[in-house]
Amino acid sequence: QVQLRESGPGLVEPSQTLSLTCTVSGDSITTPYYYWSWIRQAPGGGREWIGYIAHAGYTYYNPALRSRTSISRDTSKNQFTLQLSSVTPEDTAVYYCARGSDIPNIPFNAAEYDSWGQGTQVAVSS
Repeated sequence: QVQLRESGPGLVEPSQTLSLTCTVSGDSITTPYYYWSWIRQAPGGGREWIGYIAHAGYTYYNPALRSRTSISRDTSKNQFTLQLSSVTPEDTAVYYCARGSDIPNIPFNAAEYDSWGQGTQVAVSS
């Protein structure tokens, strides 16, 4: 059974870069044909897909966040990482990593994901 776990700082200052890591166990992030995503949910809002890194290593980002988003991976550690630059208080949210077996769509559709991390709260504040 695959398990995902997010880690990273819970507080980031405005204009800085948010960096979170998802550690995966029970499956390899290079297993065809899975897509490993970052998703967030702001207070009082719905879930928003941020981007994915595919089993083959290519990435795709939500156009609304593309200019500030980078997703990379370390296959030796079976981890993938989110970096979101120039953060503002509007980036305050619970951030999740998740696995899907098909290319994620916009808007977010929970049915496209079969495994989730527990989520990690990130606040952007000085």
